[in-house]
Amino acid sequence: MTQETPIVDDRFNGEAAWSPNAPKGAKAVLRRMLGDGVSTVPLFFGQTFVRSLRDVGYNDSISAVCEHVDNAVQWGAKNVRVYFNQRGARGDTKIDVLVLDDGAGMSPETLRVAMSFGGSTVYDRRDGIGRFGVGMKTAALSMGPRLEVYSWQDKSGFYATELDVDDIGDNQKNMIELDEPSFRERLPGEVIDILTSKMDYPRTTADQELLATSDADLSEILGEHGTIVYIPNCDRATVKQAKNLFEHAAREMSRVYRKSIGEGLNLFVNNKRIELFDPTYSMATSRHVTIPELEKLPKRSRLVETWQVDIPVDEGSKVTATASVRLYILPEEWQTLTSSVQRRQLRVFDDHQVSFVRNGREVHIGPNATLNMKRHATTHWLSLQIDFNGQLDEAFGVSMTKQGVRPKLYALQAIDKKIGEAVTQARKKVAEIQSRNNRAKKEAAESEAERRARESDPFQRKPLPETPEELAELEANLRGLALTLKRNGETDEQAFERIKASRYIIAMRHDDYWPFYAVDYQYGRVILTVNTAHPFYTKLYRPLEELTVTTDDEDDDTPRDGELLVALQMMLFSLARTQSEMTHGKDRDQHIEMFKGIQSEWSDNLKTQLSTG
Repeated sequence: MTQETPIVDDRFNGEAAWSPNAPKGAKAVLRRMLGDGVSTVPLFFGQTFVRSLRDVGYNDSISAVCEHVDNAVQWGAKNVRVYFNQRGARGDTKIDVLVLDDGAGMSPETLRVAMSFGGSTVYDRRDGIGRFGVGMKTAALSMGPRLEVYSWQDKSGFYATELDVDDIGDNQKNMIELDEPSFRERLPGEVIDILTSKMDYPRTTADQELLATSDADLSEILGEHGTIVYIPNCDRATVKQAKNLFEHAAREMSRVYRKSIGEGLNLFVNNKRIELFDPTYSMATSRHVTIPELEKLPKRSRLVETWQVDIPVDEGSKVTATASVRLYILPEEWQTLTSSVQRRQLRVFDDHQVSFVRNGREVHIGPNATLNMKRHATTHWLSLQIDFNGQLDEAFGVSMTKQGVRPKLYALQAIDKKIGEAVTQARKKVAEIQSRNNRAKKEAAESEAERRARESDPFQRKPLPETPEELAELEANLRGLALTLKRNGETDEQAFERIKASRYIIAMRHDDYWPFYAVDYQYGRVILTVNTAHPFYTKLYRPLEELTVTTDDEDDDTPRDGELLVALQMMLFSLARTQSEMTHGKDRDQHIEMFKGIQSEWSDNLKTQLSTG
């Protein structure tokens, strides 16, 4: 088989080699440079470079918007407002994004530099949020083809500049230069409308705190300094509905900027003030502390331990920086709350196991297997927060867009070496609490044996005896009985409903002088009491009971079906039912005494046999 010789066309045709959609200006510049032998070639073709940056790869629109909030916080803003403005009819909606802050603002010279890629007055500084000088532009262009920026440092007016992908693409100059910012005494009408109008979402007017209600008020309220970033017609927004963008932003920003909000930042999304959400549940001002269901419960997590971990700034480096690591455990009492409160209000089961916080701004949150905090029933009740500064950007793999981390293994291993044993013990503690709660829930509900015994009643040869007097006042009698048989964690009403629903009831009693079991028959209910002080319980009943608790298998959190325990309970229930039948007739007193004697002698003999050897 002979190899074909590739066909090579030594005539370069700029237009033929590029997509028909390539910027016209770039084609012209390339053709001129190749044809005229131009000696100076720019490092970047602005016409194609800017368009390519639209695909820099933000996870979603909210991550991109956060770049602008980052800039605002970096430059001292105390008030930041984010808007998702929806226009157009259903099926043809347009989204405009606007971010307003009252930070330091920019002079026209600084504004012009800030609009260049890589233009930054704090380039590679590692003590703030920003670092590279590209975030504002790439974030904006990832959402829409046009970026407008308005900035001011006094009340006389605004300096405005813009980037337009289409205009830049049509530019045929070899070197594209940024225009000087223009001075304006008034903001554009569409910007004023957004800043002075109620947004479509949230729907409730009471949830929206408008910045101003008129253009006249706006100029005064904007103050002496600030910046507006405006991205109209976001053709690449993650979703085309302002409602979804609002909800996503409110949820994410409340957590990402929790430290700044806690220190006084007023952050609004579509005029709604954002309350901070702390995934470690340790901050006293976190939104969760106001949940009514926590009124009588602990409102904050417990700090297990804090570690200061020295980590090389790069693998093998002798230069280190310190990361602060804190481990928290959620209140045990929260495990008794309803699933709805846990999931929807507290958000316990969100993937918030490990939070990476760079210079006070969260850059990633989620499970982490290396730190023994992967997704599991126990880790939802724990949280790790790792605080570090920009010196460890390479160690933690912080991307330019601050969308997550890719920690180097050596960095995680340095942390795990310090915290590993504490995390393991904390997970065991959570597992013990969960097992105890599982047992309590089982006790508070009708057990499998109680259910089976009840359902078998219609097939028994003899019905359980009931007197007309008992039936006449059954509810009152059952309420009184329920109070004596109420289980741990039950309310009076819950106990009554349980007793009312079942004819067979298992109770526990600890008494050194009682037989290993006792039977009482009241108001049509067979009450079997197991004595936890007898070796029968410790040597047989409890070991079978423990087979039903949650195992340590990380892939299986479901309790085991304790068939052996159920069989034992059914045997005792059958004995209890027989005794109940025989102690309700004309020889009632004689039979009661007989069974008491049998129970006492049987228990003593069983105790001796179980305790010997």
